Amino acid sequence: METVKVNLGPKSYSIAINAGLVDQVGPRLRALLPQSELAVVITDSNVGPLYGERLARSLRQAGFQTVTLTFAAGEQSKNLATLTELYTGLAKAGVTRSDAVIALGGGVTGDMAGLAAATFLRGVAFVQVPTSLLAMVDSSVGGKVAVDLPAGKNLVGAFYQPKAVYIDPEVLKTLPVRFFNDGMAEVIKYGCIKDAELFDRLEKMAPTEREKVLPGIIATCCNIKARIVEADEFDNGDRMVLNFGHTLGHAVEKTYHYAKYSHGEAVGIGMLAFTRAAEAKGQTVQGTAARLANLLQKYHLPLTAAVTPAEFMAAVQMDKKKKGHRLTIVLLRRIGESFLQKIDFQDIEAYL
Repeated sequence: METVKVNLGPKSYSIAINAGLVDQVGPRLRALLPQSELAVVITDSNVGPLYGERLARSLRQAGFQTVTLTFAAGEQSKNLATLTELYTGLAKAGVTRSDAVIALGGGVTGDMAGLAAATFLRGVAFVQVPTSLLAMVDSSVGGKVAVDLPAGKNLVGAFYQPKAVYIDPEVLKTLPVRFFNDGMAEVIKYGCIKDAELFDRLEKMAPTEREKVLPGIIATCCNIKARIVEADEFDNGDRMVLNFGHTLGHAVEKTYHYAKYSHGEAVGIGMLAFTRAAEAKGQTVQGTAARLANLLQKYHLPLTAAVTPAEFMAAVQMDKKKKGHRLTIVLLRRIGESFLQKIDFQDIEAYL
């Protein structure tokens, strides 16, 4: 069992990482929320048939009544219409402020279930049970919850910390290879911004080692994110380094209508583009971009996407790191060391 603590005063919580944890959520949640009667599981059409009943059974055995709300899988569902359907489901279930919402799924599920929990009745207890690698190492930790708008990604949201995160690496056995690699893009990001040793491990890791070392890698990523979130919960400073690759990445996703590239694929494209540009400007140690490209290719992640400067500029208009006419971007000095740079908005094209 690996445990990572996120220390946020009265909003502190633990991230538990252990094989078989899906079957242990019930008793753990009962100990955490002894007064709760109802647990609503929010999941998608891919994950629900695989793990929904296992989780619900664990909850019922711990004395919870259960209701499951399911939406169509995919980023295209991460919108206000689906969120409204979730609100309707919570109301029909009779959820009260002493009850709990459980997100069972990947990043889309966690974001939408979290936003529903944050806003329904002005706040209901919320627990993350991530089932994708990307959600395990990144989106389930830190309390950012949101939905997309036609104007851009994650534009309607909140900061709302979960009561707990329960990570069962065993569920990754049913994750399609493309989406395992999608999650590896975020793992690579952590190596880039904060942990050169992690990056080295990923470069050397053989496919046969993956299952054995993955729980430790997940814990390493969660620990990095936990320490950053503790220092800057509301994304006003150092937490922005977690957005490495995301400025261009979100633009890639939006340009292709959230259909061609997954989130991790788009982030990988963004990391490499900005690193190549920064290296050419002398801001990043020579050879960094080549190492990053090689590691992305190891996990079959795309290196480029056709996005015109006009498409990029239109998409980045709504970037949450933009303040007035200035934009904060994340760059690397070298593998394992990142920094924030404020630039005039019109100068962003120089990093494409």
